[in-house]
Amino acid sequence: MIMRNSELIMVVLLLAVLSLCRTNSLACNEREKHALLRFKQSLTDPANRLSSWSLTEGCCGWAGVRCDNVSGRVFELHLGNPEDSGTSTLVGKLSPALLQLEHLKFLNLSLNDFRGTPIPSFLGSMSSLTYLNLWGASFGGLIPHQLGNLSSLRQLYLGGNSGLYVDNFSWISLLSSLESLDLGWIDLHRDIHGLDYVSLLSSLSELYLPHCQLNYMISSQGYVNFTHSLTVLSLPSNNFSNNMPNWLFNLSSLLVLDLSDNALVGQIPSTISNLHNLNYLNLSVNMLIGRIPESLGQLKHLEILSIFSNFLCGPIIPYQLGNLSFLSYLDLRRNKLNGPIPSQLGNLSSLSYLFLYDNELNGTLPRNLGLLSNLVALSIGNNSIEGTILEVNFAKLSKLKFLDMLMYLTSIVFNVSQNWIPPFQLQHIFLSGCKLGPKFPAWLQTQRFLQTLTLHNVGIVGTVPKWFWMWASNIQTIYLGYNQISGNLSHVLINSTIFHADSNRFVGQLPHLSPNVVLFSIANNSLSGQISSLCQKMNERSKLRILDLSNNALSGELGHCLMRWQSLTHLNLGSNNLSGEIPESIGSLFFLKALHLHNNSFSGGIPLSLNKCTVLGLIDFAENKLTGNIPSWIGERPLLMIIRLRSNEFFGDIPQQICRLSSLIILDLANNRLSGSIPRCLNNISAMATIPSAIDDKFSTLKFSIYLGYQGSYLGYRENLVLVVKGRKSTYNNILPLVRIVDLSCNNLSGGIPIEISSLFGLQSLNLSRKHLMGRIPENIGGMKYLESLDLSNNHLSGEIPQSITNLTFLSYLDLSYNNLSGKIPSSTQLQSFNPLDFIGNPELCGAPLLKNCTENEGPQGDENVEGSERSWFYIGAATGFIVGFWGLCGALLCKRAWRHAYFKFLNNIKDRIYMATALKWSWLRDHFRRYHMISLGCLRGCNQEGREERGNGES
Repeated sequence: MIMRNSELIMVVLLLAVLSLCRTNSLACNEREKHALLRFKQSLTDPANRLSSWSLTEGCCGWAGVRCDNVSGRVFELHLGNPEDSGTSTLVGKLSPALLQLEHLKFLNLSLNDFRGTPIPSFLGSMSSLTYLNLWGASFGGLIPHQLGNLSSLRQLYLGGNSGLYVDNFSWISLLSSLESLDLGWIDLHRDIHGLDYVSLLSSLSELYLPHCQLNYMISSQGYVNFTHSLTVLSLPSNNFSNNMPNWLFNLSSLLVLDLSDNALVGQIPSTISNLHNLNYLNLSVNMLIGRIPESLGQLKHLEILSIFSNFLCGPIIPYQLGNLSFLSYLDLRRNKLNGPIPSQLGNLSSLSYLFLYDNELNGTLPRNLGLLSNLVALSIGNNSIEGTILEVNFAKLSKLKFLDMLMYLTSIVFNVSQNWIPPFQLQHIFLSGCKLGPKFPAWLQTQRFLQTLTLHNVGIVGTVPKWFWMWASNIQTIYLGYNQISGNLSHVLINSTIFHADSNRFVGQLPHLSPNVVLFSIANNSLSGQISSLCQKMNERSKLRILDLSNNALSGELGHCLMRWQSLTHLNLGSNNLSGEIPESIGSLFFLKALHLHNNSFSGGIPLSLNKCTVLGLIDFAENKLTGNIPSWIGERPLLMIIRLRSNEFFGDIPQQICRLSSLIILDLANNRLSGSIPRCLNNISAMATIPSAIDDKFSTLKFSIYLGYQGSYLGYRENLVLVVKGRKSTYNNILPLVRIVDLSCNNLSGGIPIEISSLFGLQSLNLSRKHLMGRIPENIGGMKYLESLDLSNNHLSGEIPQSITNLTFLSYLDLSYNNLSGKIPSSTQLQSFNPLDFIGNPELCGAPLLKNCTENEGPQGDENVEGSERSWFYIGAATGFIVGFWGLCGALLCKRAWRHAYFKFLNNIKDRIYMATALKWSWLRDHFRRYHMISLGCLRGCNQEGREERGNGES
């Protein structure tokens, strides 16, 4: 028996070897061989992938060529780029020589580079093709309709060619044998019925149409023919804005449904339970509302469920989801789910990823989540979860790599022992807002593979332990801000890519930075010494891009060590004790976007070399001792959005070139010695002339963020600025991109307020106080409807306050004091609510809120003249009326005898009627009085009689 088996195995091996030898020795069809060589000639092959294609060898042995074992005819070409890299890419265009391969069934040219050339129409004549893959091969232009002739085609992959488009998609319905279709990143929006044509393919099993600019989803089930065949429906990143159509839930064979990143509205229908074979469901980044349906708990095969970034509300999830025993990925981030986290989630034994970040969840963390032994990522941050975390909460989480409990509104308290050894080895920790202190958590040193550590505002008080700096040297990102951590940094080496430790109690000199550091921020501490301590020599070029040392006690001059930081984009040295001139070497920071040197003691002028920093977006030199003219080149920086030079000693005119800064949103030149007039061209600053918008991305050039490499997590650096608005200093950070301010106060400017300034419709704060401005307030100042603060005090402005100022409905701060304004203050709820001190120092101004009444204080002579004139006209009118009335009646009676008799007869009748009426009335009154008198006497007698009886009863 054993011998027979051995012989059988030998025979099989021999046949396999003979078959292989026969394949290699197949006679190649000469016609097809020369066709392939012509095809090769139309391509560039930098990696020599086609080096075996030569006349000396048979084509059946060439790389990527497959021949039929019997006929020797070429039936497959496997020429897709195997490495997805430019080094092995075939470049060129397709040759019509492929038409000579009459038996070709399989053609794969994916991930090559055909330089945006159109897909050749001759491919539609290769009728034997069953597989065509041109995915990501850099084709462009119109997809030829002739592809509809490939009636045998079963798999068609044209996706990944963003330059392709379709005008009429009806040809796709002719591919009746098609089973798999991928047209991702192809523009299909020109044919609104495109998806309808696809739905006619009754054999279609897999449909991939991501990023196709589709606007219309099939709405009627009558057009859908793939109801029972479709297993994959992937339509993410399109423009669908309707409800989820009913026909979707009749796709009973569906395994994968991806409708993410659209604008779908309405609720998730309960009929989703009809998709009972589903194992992947992605409805993320839509506009879905309502509750998560309980029927989702009936999808027994579901492994991945992602519905993040919608508007789902109500309880987090129905307890029925605890029945999904195969669920490994649950993502419900960025919704409006509320209530406690259900303990039923602890039943999901297969769960590896749980993301509940950024909802409205409350309550405590269920302990049985600590039993999910397969859990890799747990994200519950930015909710209102509170309570105490114990060691038991992590009892079985040995696979945990990602822990996010970042809290803003409430606080989770970690109550673990100093000797606790966690069962996990984390890679990313986000515990900002939790209470880990006051001691530095000792369990951290057990984590050997940590990449991200964020302990922002966790209540740590005291000195950094000795083991920390060596342990932290391999951690890429460290956030320790807003604690009370202390320690001397003079001899510390920082090696992390991002190190952020603002608002602590660190002392000593600046630490040493390795070339690997990209962001170093240690603002608002107590560091001292000179900047030069950072300027040690490095073997490698520094990667430093963000350096924030503001609000410390650093002193000395900047020197020339700035030249070592060639990659710097953001430099903040504000609020220190630095002095000397700003060095010319600062011009070598060619990539600088934001420069803060405010609140120091710098002197001299703005260095000319700074004009080499062509991408500058923010300059803050406020509160120094800088002098000289404001350089005209400052108007040649088109990306400049913020200029803050207040409280220095600049003199001369405001350069007209500033008006060229179309992106400027903050111009603060207050408290200098500038002279001349206000530029009339300020209305050319378009960013101030338009309404601020939250979606305006101009300010994004000043933002910095770095990807942490896990689940879309980013950390970054955001600019902040101290501005004087409404008479007080305020710090702006998150809303800084929306601020629009012009402050030219406390200078020697003269002339009038240019009427053009009222065209800055988006301006929110305008301060032109304490100068020598004359003339009138612009009449159309009311057009600046977003103005919240207006200060024109301490000038020489005259005339009346324009009536249009009542249109400033957002105005909450107004100061017009100490000018020469006159007339009545315009009436509006807004203006009359201000303090009278805001209008003081204008002797001719009257009306509320001032106590000076306009009607009582107008000129007396004018009042008497008006009053006398009115009285004269009254007497003239009365006399005229009397004369006309008297002679109109008496003159007629004198002239007409019949009228006289009729008139006096009428008077006699009236007299008789009056007499009779008076006599009757008098008689009635007399009788009435007599009866009243008799009744009164009777009542009086009755009362007297009752009184006598009562007295008699009392005596008895």
